[in-house]
Amino acid sequence: MKGLLQPIVVTRKLPIHDRAQPLAGSRYVGFRDVVLQGKVQTTPLSEGQHQTLTSLRPMLCGLTLDRPRIMGILNITPDSFSDGGDLPSVASAVARAQAMVLAGVDILDIGGESTRPGAADVSIAEEIRRTEPVINAVRAAGVTIPISIDTRKTAVARAAIAAGADMVNDVSAFRFDPELADLVAETSVFACLMHSKGDPASMQKSPQYRDVLAEVYDHLAERIEFAQSAGIARDNLIVDPGIGFGKTLQHNLSLLRGLSVYHGLGVAILLGASRKKFIGSVGGAQAPKDRMPGSLAVALHGAAMGVQVLRVHDVVETKQALELWQAIHAGETEE
Repeated sequence: MKGLLQPIVVTRKLPIHDRAQPLAGSRYVGFRDVVLQGKVQTTPLSEGQHQTLTSLRPMLCGLTLDRPRIMGILNITPDSFSDGGDLPSVASAVARAQAMVLAGVDILDIGGESTRPGAADVSIAEEIRRTEPVINAVRAAGVTIPISIDTRKTAVARAAIAAGADMVNDVSAFRFDPELADLVAETSVFACLMHSKGDPASMQKSPQYRDVLAEVYDHLAERIEFAQSAGIARDNLIVDPGIGFGKTLQHNLSLLRGLSVYHGLGVAILLGASRKKFIGSVGGAQAPKDRMPGSLAVALHGAAMGVQVLRVHDVVETKQALELWQAIHAGETEE
């Protein structure tokens, strides 16, 4: 990881770590040392480095990010890898959204186009037909929590924002449709920039990296710069290393081991690993819906690395696991 600082993450409230600096303003995790080029850095951090690694990230759609937040997946698709066809009507989608809200979800992520490996593009008209009525109906049902639209397309995002979406979650980080950045700037909504290699139809065809951690970092830094050049406020951006999007099993594991390095970008981090193939490969679960236990393990690892947003299918289980994780790591002084 040439030139990249990786904080060595520790539990802040343990007595042996009582001098730990907060990692990105987290209540629960911090760091005392950082690794640079494979060695613990012995010289003090510069003022800029210290500020980047310790500062609490700006609020996301009104949510404070001093603790992990749960983004619940609401796929309005017939072909998503784990839940395609589960929500065949607007009413069923609204019922699922309400159930997730009752379970304690923080953000809803609504998508109308599958981006699983091998997926074909969906037309703009069809993607709008799937998502816009659901967002309208969810808002009409009294759901007030933030809504994210999972799309790569400007027209789809425009319809979703008009219906009540607060955020754009773009797996292409504005590479598929650069005008989407202009819309985000114009409407002042939030945006998640994800790393991906290739497109859904081809991304898993022998992806190659010399250094996956560094290459993903550099890509995300470049996309942040692009977004800012389009007029998007840095405070309105978060990033996602893109688990499973143009990565092998070993690439995914390397990214998870090195997640803390992405705090060096100075923005909040989203982790979307729920039910993905690598979990089944490691944990012996062929069917995506059998990968909930492994998904929880990865989500808790993300929390322990200071990730601010966990994108998941299984909200009830993730919420319970996080509540226990937070209680264990809170320390005696936590209210």
